[in-house]
Amino acid sequence: MSDSRVPNSASGQGPGGRRRSWAELLAGRVKRQKYNPERAQKLKESAVRLLRRHQDLNALLLEVEGPLCKKLSLSKVIDCDSSEACANHSSSFIGSALQDQASRLGVPVGILSAGMVASSVGQICTAPAETSHPVLLTVEQRKKLSSLLEFAQYLLAHSMFSRLSFCQELWKIQSSLLLEAVWHLHVQGIVSLQELLESHPDMHAVGSWLFRNLCCLCEQIEASCQHADVARAMLSDFVQMFVLRGFQKNSDLRRTVEPEKMPQVAVDVLQRMLIFALDALAAGVQEESSTHKTVRCWFGVFSGHTLGSVISTDPLKRFFSHTLTQILTHSPVLKASDAVQMQREWSFARTHPLLTALYRRIFVMLSPEELVGHLQEVLETQEVHWQRVLSFVSALVVCFSEAQQLLEGWVAHLMAQAFESCQLDSMVTAFLVVRQAALEGPSAFLSYADWFKASFGSTRGYHGCSKKALVFLFTFLSDLVPFESPRYLQVHILHPPLVPSKYRSLLTDYISLAKTRLADLKVSIENMGLYEDLSSAGDMTEPHSQALQDVEKAVMVFEHTGKIPITVMEASIFRRPYYVSHFLPALLTPRVLPKIPDSRVAFIESLKRADKIPPSLYSTYCQACSAAEEKPEDATLGVRAESSSAEEPLGQLTAALGELRASMTDPSQRDVISAQVAVISERLRAVLGHNEDDSSIEISKIQLSINTPRLEPREHMAVDLLLTSFCQNLMAASSVAPPERQGPWATLFMRTMCGRVLPAVLTRLCQLLRHQGPSLSAPHVLGLAALAVHLGESRSALPKVDVGPPAPDAGLPVPALFDSLLTCRTRDSLLFCLKFCTAAISYSLCKFSSQSRDTLCSCLSPGLIKKFQFLVFRLFSEARQPLSQEDAASLSWRPLYLPSADWQRAALSLWTHRTFRELLKEEDVHLTYQDWLHLELEIQPEADALSDTERSRSYDRSENSDFVFGGRTGNDDIISRLQEMVADLELQQDLSVPLGHTPSQGHFLFGIFRRRLQALTSGWSVAASLQRQRELLMYKRILLRLPSSVLCGSSFQAEQPITARCEQFFHLVNSEMRNFCSLGGALTQDITAHFFRGLLNACLRSRDPSLMVDFILAKCQMKCPLILTSALLWWPSLEPVLLCRWRRHCQSPLPRELQKMQGGRQFASDFLSPEAASPAPNPDWLSAAALHFAIQQVRDENVRKQLKKLDCQREELLVFLFFFSLMGLLSSHLTSNSATDPLKAFHICAAILECLEKRKISWLALFQLTESDLMLGRLLLRVAPDQHTRLLPFAFYSLLSYFHEDGAIREEAFLHVAVDMYLKLVQLFVAGDTSTVSPPAGRRLELQGQDNPVELITKARLFLLQLIPRCPKKSFSHMAELLADHGDCDPEVSAALQSRQQAAPDADLYQEPHLF
Repeated sequence: MSDSRVPNSASGQGPGGRRRSWAELLAGRVKRQKYNPERAQKLKESAVRLLRRHQDLNALLLEVEGPLCKKLSLSKVIDCDSSEACANHSSSFIGSALQDQASRLGVPVGILSAGMVASSVGQICTAPAETSHPVLLTVEQRKKLSSLLEFAQYLLAHSMFSRLSFCQELWKIQSSLLLEAVWHLHVQGIVSLQELLESHPDMHAVGSWLFRNLCCLCEQIEASCQHADVARAMLSDFVQMFVLRGFQKNSDLRRTVEPEKMPQVAVDVLQRMLIFALDALAAGVQEESSTHKTVRCWFGVFSGHTLGSVISTDPLKRFFSHTLTQILTHSPVLKASDAVQMQREWSFARTHPLLTALYRRIFVMLSPEELVGHLQEVLETQEVHWQRVLSFVSALVVCFSEAQQLLEGWVAHLMAQAFESCQLDSMVTAFLVVRQAALEGPSAFLSYADWFKASFGSTRGYHGCSKKALVFLFTFLSDLVPFESPRYLQVHILHPPLVPSKYRSLLTDYISLAKTRLADLKVSIENMGLYEDLSSAGDMTEPHSQALQDVEKAVMVFEHTGKIPITVMEASIFRRPYYVSHFLPALLTPRVLPKIPDSRVAFIESLKRADKIPPSLYSTYCQACSAAEEKPEDATLGVRAESSSAEEPLGQLTAALGELRASMTDPSQRDVISAQVAVISERLRAVLGHNEDDSSIEISKIQLSINTPRLEPREHMAVDLLLTSFCQNLMAASSVAPPERQGPWATLFMRTMCGRVLPAVLTRLCQLLRHQGPSLSAPHVLGLAALAVHLGESRSALPKVDVGPPAPDAGLPVPALFDSLLTCRTRDSLLFCLKFCTAAISYSLCKFSSQSRDTLCSCLSPGLIKKFQFLVFRLFSEARQPLSQEDAASLSWRPLYLPSADWQRAALSLWTHRTFRELLKEEDVHLTYQDWLHLELEIQPEADALSDTERSRSYDRSENSDFVFGGRTGNDDIISRLQEMVADLELQQDLSVPLGHTPSQGHFLFGIFRRRLQALTSGWSVAASLQRQRELLMYKRILLRLPSSVLCGSSFQAEQPITARCEQFFHLVNSEMRNFCSLGGALTQDITAHFFRGLLNACLRSRDPSLMVDFILAKCQMKCPLILTSALLWWPSLEPVLLCRWRRHCQSPLPRELQKMQGGRQFASDFLSPEAASPAPNPDWLSAAALHFAIQQVRDENVRKQLKKLDCQREELLVFLFFFSLMGLLSSHLTSNSATDPLKAFHICAAILECLEKRKISWLALFQLTESDLMLGRLLLRVAPDQHTRLLPFAFYSLLSYFHEDGAIREEAFLHVAVDMYLKLVQLFVAGDTSTVSPPAGRRLELQGQDNPVELITKARLFLLQLIPRCPKKSFSHMAELLADHGDCDPEVSAALQSRQQAAPDADLYQEPHLF
């Protein structure tokens, strides 16, 4: 038979009968026949036919699987680790076998292959997996599935695969099917999820399966599993598909015809997940439990990040609306009566954070009008869950300022509807909504008391139309009484509905019922405070505590009006128990009475004259106050007025100051004030130990440490006496006359503080104003503010003050010093600054009212006036209203000198004052945008005086004003406002510039940056570097949040291609960012991408965008090459963005200069590929940079093999590449988190240096770079950070072992460079700079001594001492100049150089002659 003859014929017989092997036979044929490709292909086809003819599928699969496999499998294809070609051959081979088997079985090949692939998927999913990942594949499973899906794609491509049969087979193994496997089938196009779900016979079962798997998926995502990125991608894809298919426009689940299954499943799964989350929250899910993690993750899918790729917003809106309906209506277990009792617990602050986060995500998609309309529709048509409805109302009014008006309109409609047809449901809804909204405070919604009064407290109320309406109202209120909170009952009693007299019985019956309920609750209506806040449903305040608040409020009202408040008069008659038992005892608390009666004293006297205080109670109060005065203590500024305990000079000064204070209130004593001030001056010198001659000593500049001001004890006591006396004198003088009629006493007194005592005075003022300001009382603030004005009056005679950076080195004038002492960081400092500015400006306007505007400006610092404008406009909404001529107010100093001064009223009065408005017309005191930015950046976000809502409202109002103010630093609010303002400025600038021209001015922000940087300490110390880096990072953060036109300008034109903004940005990069915000040759990705976005946006507006891009980038090569190297580093992520923007506007290819960068990256990629490298494109430095960044991504073991290709590259490219590798080496040491290992960086440098030495290419110029070298030095110095170039000596001698000895002697410049690098290395070591490049433990490089800088210097020194005698004499040219500058660093090396230079015989005579 043929089968038995084949082996015999194949074996063959050799001479002598010996059987020859197959190898011998084939070897003989190789010798006799030449290789023929066509013949080889025919041979392969014949072999395949032979195998197909004699091999059945079962046996084939058994052979592929191995002898242990008993069933159909594709494991060898799945496990295949061979090349793609091998996999393709396997796929084609098995595909052929499948076709033969299908033909023999008489079944379609698609059905057979579908069953086989489904079985393999099941085997993969049931393989041993980690128990913590019930829905995810392991790495090994994922690898096997990937190989299987490649085979399935082959079958699909050759029409050998049935999707329907595959889906049916998969559902047979549903219990073992993993969700990730389903996702991969969907993503890779084997079978879509819709096809898979449509093929399942039971929609309820498939919904349950998806729900369980999604819950597990969410839990694993929150648990930060190893495959969290895959899990997030899965969840995102599933949710997006469910939303798109479940809420498509034509989807109608109620239609009569049989609907599609997919929308049903999608809606069912989404609804199951939401209900699961809501039930978990209702049950009180435990923090960080598995259920809590699942709910948190699922609520996160409502964010824009997960649903961002859903293009159309219509399905999203329908999904969010459906979700909101489910939230409001799911499990309506609570009645309206429950809501009345419990709604206090459902405020925004008390709602579960996960639920409020879900509300906020819904608010992003739906407008307030849509939300309120949807809420109204749900409440009218369905049963609701009152807790979630009312918590939703709270979130609505908190998050949307316009929600108040919308809710008010809706509630008004409900009330009208309720009283029109006596609809109880509308009435209940209206009351619950109003009360819930009022719980969030007056900034979000009007108080319940105000709404109740507005609704029922007048004849225009809803209830005034008929008796039927009255009966309906009181029936409703009476039904509420058993469930009401005491607060609401008190509102109804104290602000009852207005009722006609003939129906008065309805009201009295209700009030009796309400009072009975309050008595049952043990709440007394008589003990309610006069000014108690009835708008909230909070806990009841104790009567004593409420009485103290009532007293404070009553005194404030009395101070404003000069009359006893009506509320107090009514309480003394109608609420006498509370008035006598609580209010009067709180008002008549004993204290030390002030010598000048304050508002409280005046209020008590007015009540006594009106017979509102019992005589016995008033007598007891007076006696207690007299007893308190027996131990007087003057605590002003912390100075005790006990002169008896002081030393004699200090006691004499105290007595002199007391005599002056007595003269303040006596007009007849004004003539002696000058003499008294002279006596004070003399006694002050005695206290401080100054001679009379000391007064003639002129102080040129005062050194003041504003952060840590210190005084000697004697100086401290003396200055406190002076400041205390000044404040007391001002109060006394102001009690009898306004500032303009007080005479010259303040000027004379101020002069006693000048001269030698001025530094101590300013130091104490620094302590008080900068560090203790908020604790100062009103007399302190007024006195010190007036003193600041008088010091400004004498500014020309006073020395300047040096307070250190960021102030200018020349020093500050004394008025500007007060601007530095007043900070605006926290709420307390903001309010103190407002008080001080108000007092200082008001005093100056009153004191110098008859003098010129120049005098006013000289007394006050412009910065102080700017801060006042900033604070008033920011804190008081009244100041943001337009001013009319009638608004101009007169200024009164009298209210300010009272201890309980109303600072808000005083500030607004000053704001509208005519003289002050005229003063603001001066250019140097007008608050500019830059000034506002400085002040806003100073405010600490967590300690701001404004809430988020108040800040938002101030933004909205300020946009339409003459001033530009805003929010807080580091907050999205201020960044958003900056963005809008910059956009407005751009628009205004574009309108003001003629067409075809560009504005010549730069952006003001760069000017601010430059001035702030100039004020910082320069140098390479750690403190200075960190301070500068922090400042630059803040600038970068601001620039990134502003439009990219800030960097480049809005357009480029041929007449002025490089805009001023470009120049400013280039300067910032070259001078600052290169050193502190770069990665050793490249800027960070964010600022690089931002610049190129701005570049394209601006160039696309020009007549020839391509030409303009080429021109700008060509200029960048000389002006700012760091931008181009940065683009090369980030090109993989930058290129798609640039291509997308360019192709959106232009049909032409990318501009030539961008193609150069594209070509550079392509060259680097080709260079590192196994194939031969292509020639490097020009320019060489750009190709070298691209290659350097690419080499850093190669594994260390492959670096040397790849760098061998450098032998064929141009010399210039190698030199540039060596420089970039040196920068990489230094970066790996300087940066602890560097992407390149120091050992790898060293190997790269060594390999490139070997190539340079081998090809005898000079590289020494890299270590002698100067700005004058236009071709090399200027380019590379603008790419490398200064710290890197300073550390080049370290890099030079790190490579010492790779220097070629013959090359060192042969190259004339080598010795000069080596000596220069050595001397600079020694200098770096002496300065301590070599410590920054010392490698960490475990990364020490042999033969370099980098573990110890001393060893590196020692080796370098030994190398030079051995090299010097062998170098020719011509190598010593210019050595004298080098030694003259740094020769003292190493006397021995200097001596060796000088000795060799002076040697008689020339070493050149002993060298071998160069014959060729």
